[in-house]
Amino acid sequence: MSILAGATAFEALKQNGWHPQIFSTLVGASGGAKLLGLGHLDRFIMGDYLLRSDQPMDLYGSSIGSWRHAALASENPLETTRSLQERYLNQMWDEADPRTPTEVIDGLCEWVLDGIITPENIESITNHSRFRTHIIVAKGLGLNGSNRRAELAIGMGASALSNIASRKLLANGFQRTVFSSGPSEGFRFQDFNTKHVSLSTENLKAALLASGSIPFLMSGQRNIAGAPPGQYWDGGIIDYHFDFTNCNADALVLYPHFMNQTTKGWFDKKLPWRKNNAQSLHNVALVSPSPAYIARLPFGKIPDRKDFQTMSQEARLKYWRLVIERSQELAEAFSNVVSASNPLEHVQRIE
Repeated sequence: MSILAGATAFEALKQNGWHPQIFSTLVGASGGAKLLGLGHLDRFIMGDYLLRSDQPMDLYGSSIGSWRHAALASENPLETTRSLQERYLNQMWDEADPRTPTEVIDGLCEWVLDGIITPENIESITNHSRFRTHIIVAKGLGLNGSNRRAELAIGMGASALSNIASRKLLANGFQRTVFSSGPSEGFRFQDFNTKHVSLSTENLKAALLASGSIPFLMSGQRNIAGAPPGQYWDGGIIDYHFDFTNCNADALVLYPHFMNQTTKGWFDKKLPWRKNNAQSLHNVALVSPSPAYIARLPFGKIPDRKDFQTMSQEARLKYWRLVIERSQELAEAFSNVVSASNPLEHVQRIE
């Protein structure tokens, strides 16, 4: 494990240990197939560890992070988390399928969600007494509000270039939209003109699909119930790993992540100065697979969406299933951390 804690989180762990009661906020990043790299760790955190307490929690997720959190807020978090992982892993398609690649991907994503968004789970997620779900979506503005490839390409290109100059300029191309089942207390979004929409049984599935809709690969979602008319895309465009300057200083954040660093937006991935700094991460406990653990995996990495293109379906399924099996090591390691007599034994303070 790699466990990093900001100054406030470090002191809280020192005083209180790893009792889940200390965390009021959970964050889940964009990452698609990377969820499989956490496998059993997610099952332990969402099916055991967080259920040991009963304090209200805000769940903020973009893309696959929102799907993972939907599983946590379901009737049976452990079973639904397992089902989400299994469905995502077992996406299969006929090589002779006459549909376009976008239509195939749209259909596969709906199939994955259909396995976890049951009528019982929809009711639980939208009305949970403890877990407040916040699904982050990016509404396209201008040319980014089109689902025509040529117009979208120009809009996305312009947004990428302007973002290099200033992250604030990204607001010209996208508006953060947050579908929430309750008040947002863990994050108080100040950096964009953010629209808050009530999460309901009518828009839950569309919001989850929109939050994971990568432009050009998927169709996105248009005119979602309860939200302003328009085209909605992957929430990771704005909040890839989240900008923690928006985080409420009073919230202590648990962040099970795919890596030991965080980048603010999707266009910031290759901009090292856009990583969150120690000051903004002061109240965050970041839990992730260590670089050494990842290096020992097949291909020296956790799964990612490029595997769909670079591997045969048989090879991909074998590799992905092995990674999930190996993630039992992560679950056991974190279980040992939270039960250790010295809560800081394996924690590195973020400097």
